Amino acid sequence: MSNVDKIRNILIALGVPEKQQNDLCCYVLLVMAKIYPKSKWECAQNEWIRIHDMMSYINMFYRETPYAENTRETVRKNALHHFRTAAFVEDNGLATNSPNYRYRLTAEFLTVLKNKGSEESVKGFLKKHESLKSIYSSKKDKQKQALSVNGLQLTLSPGKHNKLQKAIVEDFAPRFAPNAKCLYVGDTTEKDLVKDVETLKKLGFAITLHDKMPDVVFYDEKKDWLYFVEAVTSVGPMDPKRLVELGNLTKNVKAGKIFVTAFLDFGTYKKFAADLAWDTEVWIADMPEHMIHLNGDKFLGPRG
Repeated sequence: MSNVDKIRNILIALGVPEKQQNDLCCYVLLVMAKIYPKSKWECAQNEWIRIHDMMSYINMFYRETPYAENTRETVRKNALHHFRTAAFVEDNGLATNSPNYRYRLTAEFLTVLKNKGSEESVKGFLKKHESLKSIYSSKKDKQKQALSVNGLQLTLSPGKHNKLQKAIVEDFAPRFAPNAKCLYVGDTTEKDLVKDVETLKKLGFAITLHDKMPDVVFYDEKKDWLYFVEAVTSVGPMDPKRLVELGNLTKNVKAGKIFVTAFLDFGTYKKFAADLAWDTEVWIADMPEHMIHLNGDKFLGPRG
């Protein structure tokens, strides 16, 4: 069996939709793992790599007819975008137009590859991450969700992630940020649903691409506090790496910063508990009256 067929079987076992099982998607994961025709799968790697270099290795090892240079955006949209959602890959936190912007396989997905997609490794991955089929089917099967933000009536596209964002705005904010204005809300399909660019810039934000912003941002002008809230259903908690990214985004921001990871339920929180950074907060939508404070000196308030 060829490497392409092997990795396609792994994608099928992990619940990846058929569109993301094509040869190009398989090639991308193989060269990211440095699995070439004569490589041993147990020696797979997850070093940082540019899309340009992925294309070079694909053309060198897997394609008789080379892909053109302008295929890079196709790789980003048709493969890497979906694989990041599935927690197969991650980026290095830089702007996508940076010459140093790179991707690598996540440690969890690397484990699956090193074990050649064994039943145990696949089960271990799916215990922590929702399958891509499940994520995408939930978007199709559920109706859009009404959302009231700053007196405006908006709609969120369907899915667990936006269900949690709705709870953050409607249940978390009134309890723990009662006088705060919502400056930003992302949407899984419509990108920046709410984006108060004027206020964000006035506060010192370096406005970047949608996927670098926290899921929801609130600002309490009276206290001069900013609340950065990540809605976590499968990836993206407030871990040390995320705090560094947000530190770069807000290096010129003087307001107090509060970092919150929000979960739909306690079971999801337990999956990520070991990854959460100290001096951050946890809010669980199923228990909206309570918070978990990962610090010893004070309760909800800015760090530093």
